[in-house]
Amino acid sequence: MKRFVLTLLIVIIFTHLSQAQSEAKQTSTAPLVDPVTNCQLRYYYFPNIEAYFDTQKRFYYFKQDGDWITADEIPEGYRGYSIYNKVNIFINDYDDEDPCQFIELHRKKYPYINNDRALKLMLSKK
Repeated sequence: MKRFVLTLLIVIIFTHLSQAQSEAKQTSTAPLVDPVTNCQLRYYYFPNIEAYFDTQKRFYYFKQDGDWITADEIPEGYRGYSIYNKVNIFINDYDDEDPCQFIELHRKKYPYINNDRALKLMLSKK
């Protein structure tokens, strides 16, 4: 019985140590930086739902009833959001605290083109 308890204790200690090491590796990675703009690649922009994801704070910015909201995840069914239409773009020219101020610029620069719209554009160019 003592041997079993000792073995179990050793396994628990090694498991705890390996988890601590992997967590330290994850937190010690340097952020990605765009070489042209010298900005951190901090935000994703989702054109299909006009929302942002902050990779440092790990939350989303999206509009609800005309106000910008932050949350850990996008609400289910938000503006037709689905994992299958999760188009995202890294914002490479801004790394401060308020990406929402550039929503008009990002709408124009990164318009969302769904499959139906892309098909219509392709057919109209022929």
